[in-house]
Formats: sequence, C-alpha cells, structure tokens
Amino acid sequence: MPTLYTAERCPYAARARIALEEKGLDYDAVEIDLDDRPGWLYDKNPLGRVPVYEEEGGLVLPESWVIMEYLEERYPEPALLPADPAERALARLWVERFEDRLGGPYYAVRRGEPRDVLDAKLELLDRALEGQAYLSGREYGLADIAYVPWILRAVERFEVELAPALAGWLERLLARPAIAAEREVVAAL
Repeated sequence: MPTLYTAERCPYAARARIALEEKGLDYDAVEIDLDDRPGWLYDKNPLGRVPVYEEEGGLVLPESWVIMEYLEERYPEPALLPADPAERALARLWVERFEDRLGGPYYAVRRGEPRDVLDAKLELLDRALEGQAYLSGREYGLADIAYVPWILRAVERFEVELAPALAGWLERLLARPAIAAEREVVAAL
C-alpha cells in the first residue's frame, strides 16, 4: 500500500489527500509535525516538505502537483483532467499560475500583510468562474483540487466572504466527499 507523508495543516498536502480520495485509492497516511520535521523526511524530499508519496518498490514523489499528475496518469479512472485538450491545457495553466493567482497573496496575509491583494485575487477567481462550473471549464478536476485547500483555509482563517460565482463553485465542490472531508480537517485546525 502506498504511503502519503502529510500534514493536516498543509494545503499542499491537502491536494494529494483529495486526489487520492477522488481516485478511490487506499494509502497509509503518516502525519508529519511541521514544527519538528524528522530527519528522515529530508531523505525523501531534500526540501523537507510534505506531501511526499511513496510506493512499494522505491518510487518516491515529492510536490503536490507531481503527485496529482502521477495519480492521474497511473489511475486514469475516474478522470480528473478533462477529456477536451483545451480544457486540459487550461487546467494545467491554472496550476502553473497558482502562486500568482492565489498562493502568494494567501501567504502574504498569513504573514500579517494587508488583505487587499488576496481580496483582489479572489475577485479575479470569481470572475473566471462566471459562466462556467469549474476552473478548467465544464468538468471538476485537478485545477479545482489545486485551489480549494486555500479557499477553505481563507474562509476559515480570514473569514473571507466569497462572491457569488466563487461561492457557488465552493458549494459544488463541497458536495464531493473528499472536499467535505477536507473542510472538516480545516475546521478542526
């Protein structure tokens, strides 16, 4: 059985947990204390970060996006990238631009910086979702999984009020058991 080295408070690790759940895959979760990282974690990921996915036979993959792409290719059903090539490309573009579109502004607020940049980025996300159900278009998938851990945490930690399209997107995602479970994790932090 594969092992996921994870931390409940880490949104990057949440991406991997959600993808594994969406694929219906069993795995052993090893919780890592991010304030006291074990030395052996650096053998699995020289950066000492989670998530790290490990399979019997020696495959060790750090980095949430790499893990998500691997799971999609290794276990193609249910598909988490759209069948349409344009929508697949858009999904990858959303992930490629994550740090600018949400990650950087989110972490700036966590560091105590003003929320105006995060609020502006959330407004742009809302506009992107006007007229489409999911980030890459018509189908739920990896792009949505890539963003939702931070949205859940922004709502919980910063009491962010989501605009209508973004709120509708989150409501659709929360109907999925893997996303609902992650919301419970975030609420318990």
